Amino acid sequence: MKAAEAPFRLVDYTPPSFRIDKVDLDVRLDKSATRIAARLAIRPEPGAPTTLELIGDELQFSGLKLNGVVLAPGRFTATPSLLTVIDVPSGPFTLEVETIVDPSANTKLMGLYRSSGTYCTQCEAEGFRRITYFLDRPDVLAVYTTRIEARKDEAPILLGNGNPAGHGDIPGTNRHFAIWHDPFPKPSYLFALVAGDLGSIRDSFTTQSGRVVDLRIYCEHGKEARCLYAMDALKRSMRWDETAFGLEYDLDVFNIVAVSDFNMGAMENKGLNVFNDKYVLADPNTATDIDYANVEGVIAHEYFHNWTGNRITCRDWFQLCLKEGLTVFRDQEFSSDMRSRSVKRIADVRTLQARQFPEDGGPLAHPVRPEIYHEISNFYTPTVYEKGAEVVRMLKTILGEDGFSRGIDLYFKRHDGDAATIEDFLACFEEATGTDLRQFKLWYAQAGTPQVTAKGQYDPAKRRYRLTLAQSLSPTPGQPVKRPMHIPIRFGLIGPNGGDLDYSAATGSRVDGDVIHLTEASQTVVFEGVTARPVPSLLRGFSAPARLAIDISAEDLLFQVRADSDPFNRWQAAQTLAMRNLVAGAANGSTTEPADPALVDALGVVIDDQRLEPAFRAQVLQLPSEADIAREIGENVDPDAIAIARRQLRQAIVASLGPKLLAIHAALATESGFTPDASSAGSRSLRNTILDLMVASGSRAAIGAAVWQFETADNMTDRLGALAALCHAALPERKAALDMFHDAYQHDPLVLDKWLTLEASVPSPETLDRVKALLAHPSFAVSNPNRVRALVGSFSSANQTQFNRPDGAGYDFLADFVLDLDQRNPQTAARLLIAFRSWRSLEPLRRAKAERALERIAAASRLSPDTRDIVTRTLA
Repeated sequence: MKAAEAPFRLVDYTPPSFRIDKVDLDVRLDKSATRIAARLAIRPEPGAPTTLELIGDELQFSGLKLNGVVLAPGRFTATPSLLTVIDVPSGPFTLEVETIVDPSANTKLMGLYRSSGTYCTQCEAEGFRRITYFLDRPDVLAVYTTRIEARKDEAPILLGNGNPAGHGDIPGTNRHFAIWHDPFPKPSYLFALVAGDLGSIRDSFTTQSGRVVDLRIYCEHGKEARCLYAMDALKRSMRWDETAFGLEYDLDVFNIVAVSDFNMGAMENKGLNVFNDKYVLADPNTATDIDYANVEGVIAHEYFHNWTGNRITCRDWFQLCLKEGLTVFRDQEFSSDMRSRSVKRIADVRTLQARQFPEDGGPLAHPVRPEIYHEISNFYTPTVYEKGAEVVRMLKTILGEDGFSRGIDLYFKRHDGDAATIEDFLACFEEATGTDLRQFKLWYAQAGTPQVTAKGQYDPAKRRYRLTLAQSLSPTPGQPVKRPMHIPIRFGLIGPNGGDLDYSAATGSRVDGDVIHLTEASQTVVFEGVTARPVPSLLRGFSAPARLAIDISAEDLLFQVRADSDPFNRWQAAQTLAMRNLVAGAANGSTTEPADPALVDALGVVIDDQRLEPAFRAQVLQLPSEADIAREIGENVDPDAIAIARRQLRQAIVASLGPKLLAIHAALATESGFTPDASSAGSRSLRNTILDLMVASGSRAAIGAAVWQFETADNMTDRLGALAALCHAALPERKAALDMFHDAYQHDPLVLDKWLTLEASVPSPETLDRVKALLAHPSFAVSNPNRVRALVGSFSSANQTQFNRPDGAGYDFLADFVLDLDQRNPQTAARLLIAFRSWRSLEPLRRAKAERALERIAAASRLSPDTRDIVTRTLA
């Protein structure tokens, strides 16, 4: 195994010795030889060395001037990865650098590359160095002016950051140019350029101060109508940010470009957001309700970055959570206001528990603010994003609505135009509220998911309820010893009539309203004047990203499902009942276990309650996934036993509740056309959740209903819901339906991603061979990250039984694929390896085979730093 390069450490941070105040770029686009002339206004800091080093990555050097004079060869050295200039002036100077890059050969999709004939860039985190030599770090902020030149027939649209500042034809040629100027200093990772032959839609937005902003969304010709929902989401995002945070957009234009080849979801480049097209394009025939919600959420997320990421950026990449965690929190709040707050909260926690909890519990665990990294591209993780958002949410819970508002307002006022740190962020809240947040800061520093244990005791004679809470945090890589954290526990004491009981006093711990502040390893809260034995409802609204271990009976959980005023904990109580049943079933192997009567009663109570939103009822009916169950078991996991237990429980639920489910399914049928509003989406969600349950039971009538719905549905949500039910049950009827689906959408790549995902997700022994065959299918392209994630990513992450086959063939397939892809697109290859993150929790046979596959990857001689970093940490 090749030794890894020395890591980057937070403690080693030093400010840059040189600043770049102004960047003038002249980009002359060519398919294979684009020439970039960069004019850099450089300002040495006091005491700066006389040698300047600018970073590159696979660059072809073409020329260099210092203060307008061509430098002699002895004054500099240029390699593809580094430009070194000696004897630079001690005062401000100008450096002109020329480089040549090949966009068509750039399969890494970082820097400048071509996507379906369109030139585009991706510079976060370290892509700008693939365009020109630079101080490519987030604390170097410059004002950019970009001239873009291209052939008119190849790229009639020329887009850059900021506001348009000029355009024209180049006499005597078929080329033209456009000039863009961004007046706001920004780091190099926010630079963007797009050029191509694109269609577009146009709208405008009037800010709260009366400024009119020109809005445009660009896409492939013929797909303009599918951008309309994204435009609507953008305008709602802009208005919401003014209303909720008082933040107004600051440029004259806001452009979004949808491209088909993109490593990430989207990128918040100042004034020119570049999007994976799956998060822009939507219409009823091609997009599901989930797609519509994702478009809305990602459009909002990238727009909100204009302040939390762009106007205030991060000092260094260790502070990545400062922009990402805060912005995820903001987009979650936006979607909650646009849709159902309770359902959105459940969905977000499902995502956190499915993606971030396993990361916290495995070899890739790291703090929300990492203290060390080898490859920063590998730290765009659920911990930084989703857990980072939960930390901000806890801050709001602890400080209250008013305190949080005062702190965030101060942050925007004080640090506008800065490259900030977590310390800067928290200091604003401390100053605005007078709160000591030193212990709270441990949420940024300590990896792992805390476990909160709770035990209650009621004394009816004294009308006293004692609640003992304890917290613990297991060792994680590099952190063997942990300290108690500040955990806000939102709570209620539910009385016999279903309402929350009052109490006359609470001692032993700080209690603010409905929040207990757990700050010690263990503490006991004594509630006086409690008139009846309460059922404790803890971590309401999931007030902290923690696991709750509480000794509570099935009867009390059923009571919570019936009576808890907190929707999240109603859902959680049903999930806990289901998980107990599933874990017991998996432990018993193939032995059929009857469904817990309390669970059946709980589900029956929820689906019968017409006062509850359909979307909420659908969430309750969706049992914990196979991966959720494996995480709960934690060791010696047998994926086959888990799958059997889950299938049998679903069958038992249908056996008990079948007539009710059928009646609700029939009642939800509608003749009206598709609309993407939250209420209509909730009804479809409940209807398709019930259909999936019924099909899984093996009911011929349900299977026939699924086939009929697939063939007659007037929208993608219902069509795909029916097809997914057939695929998840591995029914023979799926094959003809999958072929029909492919034939109907064979010319629409985004819809074909859904087809690839379903093919890869069938829990059948033949699926691995089918996935291998699809690698050669005309609808699959290894060069496109969306196709790779849909087929290979879905197989390895969503198909628990077939990826974790006892013979190890699933592991060997992923290892072979990653080793091949790594030479083309290291970022996508490295992220596929996340499927191995819980390999140590498997039973011994599978564990040994997974380890051998990982060791084979690690032993490869030509492994990218991205993939080597992941495989090394996974094996550590």
